Amino acid sequence: MKKILVTGGAGFLGSHLCERLLNDGNEVLCLDNFYTGNKNNILSLLNNPRFELIRHDVTFPIFLEIDEIYNLACPASPIHYQNDPVQTTKTSVHGAINMLGLAKRTKAKIFQASTSEVYGDPNQHPQDESYWGNVNPIGVRSCYDEGKRCAETLFFDYFRQHNLSIKVARIFNTYGPKMHINDGRVVSNFIVQALCGEDITIYGKGEQTRSFCYVDDLIDGFIKLMDTGSDVTGPINLGNPNEFTIDELANLVIKFTNSKSKKIYRDLPEDDPKQRQPNINLSQKILKWSPKINIEEGLLKTINYFDSILNK
Repeated sequence: MKKILVTGGAGFLGSHLCERLLNDGNEVLCLDNFYTGNKNNILSLLNNPRFELIRHDVTFPIFLEIDEIYNLACPASPIHYQNDPVQTTKTSVHGAINMLGLAKRTKAKIFQASTSEVYGDPNQHPQDESYWGNVNPIGVRSCYDEGKRCAETLFFDYFRQHNLSIKVARIFNTYGPKMHINDGRVVSNFIVQALCGEDITIYGKGEQTRSFCYVDDLIDGFIKLMDTGSDVTGPINLGNPNEFTIDELANLVIKFTNSKSKKIYRDLPEDDPKQRQPNINLSQKILKWSPKINIEEGLLKTINYFDSILNK
């Protein structure tokens, strides 16, 4: 049994990860300040004797004894991370410093949940890990994009300077149950609008593309990366390489919800990427990992979840 710390453990990805780690027989410390995390996501875990919830902000140091750290703490949707951009940057940068310091003291293996946003609005398509990105350093998304880029810098400097065992995953668009109902991300937006019979809001002409990975597949990738030897650091892309336009996604959601919603089009937000598709050759080669759940199966599971939430 390992004692594993998950920061941001009450969030969308964190709560799925906590559940998986418990099911694998580990002791889990879930750390969250509940800025975007939701206690309902972890209610079913609270009575497990191997689960502990800690209300704490990663921008402040914490002293624990652990074997592994998954650093997931940071608002991940534009609505939330742009609401308090200074705090978003502090969460990525100060949070990384504090968790790396904890890992250094305890000699723990540490995982960083980075993002495809480090590639910005990419000039390379699909994006592989060698691409340095095309990021606006002073735009409205910079607090998240540059915060995550700086966190990667810190992880690799700790690796080089202190020989820390690090794992860096670049996460592409992920969806599934336990997403925040008002998180502003495209899958949850479309599903909630369709289930409520509202117009489905598409930004731009709907021609921009995204690649959507179901949450269970992503968590498998997390575990596989963490279980690699010290010679594997990443960064490594984790996502589904099947690419869809936003307009195609809206059509699928309308079809699967049997909704009469109409599509309406609004101006594209500043610095919104026009293309997003991972090259996952590295994860296939090193981790023997690739997504298994297709968009149709994943959307139906996610629609059922939101339908149950909306009808409570």
